[in-house]
Amino acid sequence: MSVDGCIDDATDKRLLLSNAADFDRVDEVRAQSDAILIGATTLRRDNPRLLVNSEERRAARVARGLPAYPLKVTLTSSGNLDPALKFWHHGGEKVVYCPSHVVAELHGRLAGLAEVVGLGGRVNFATMLDHLGARGVRQLMVEGGTAIHTQFLALGLADEIHLAVAPFFVGNPAAPRFVGFARFPQDPMHRMELVETRSIGDIALLRYRPQRADELPATAEPR
Repeated sequence: MSVDGCIDDATDKRLLLSNAADFDRVDEVRAQSDAILIGATTLRRDNPRLLVNSEERRAARVARGLPAYPLKVTLTSSGNLDPALKFWHHGGEKVVYCPSHVVAELHGRLAGLAEVVGLGGRVNFATMLDHLGARGVRQLMVEGGTAIHTQFLALGLADEIHLAVAPFFVGNPAAPRFVGFARFPQDPMHRMELVETRSIGDIALLRYRPQRADELPATAEPR
């Protein structure tokens, strides 16, 4: 994010916040993960491929008995996903989570480009994570965007935050932010644990460990 908390600007062109060394760090984390998740809004906005770019890292995954690329995951409430997006045409397996009433439409629209999984009347994040766990996902990398970050953190479902801060301001109130408004488990009485600070060129990497759902007080209500 930028110093003022934005993860993009308000233009149609993607804003590059990281430097080359930090992009390589992200590639390393992708290679260590079993799956990568991105929200439908970010998928439509940025049109990413979400790949492990390093040939050496892909080879190391294969040597460990893993597919060259992590499972790619997205979720949508509307089913409005363009089959021409790069996400579907690069890398390995893909899965889409959606409300059950959208499954038939997405099956027709994607025509075999991804597995489509219905989650009942609405997208339930805990149910989605249970489904991913049942198929062997132990480390899920969540790459955004705002609504996805907000839900994972407000529901206490994140084990760790990697926050890379770029040395500039965006200064536009219309720009998407790292998180939106919500009631979070972390507050002045429940501070996150800072587990690492690191300089990566002109980027400041902050790694935080927030409270997870299984660590919240027994009286806490889901957000």
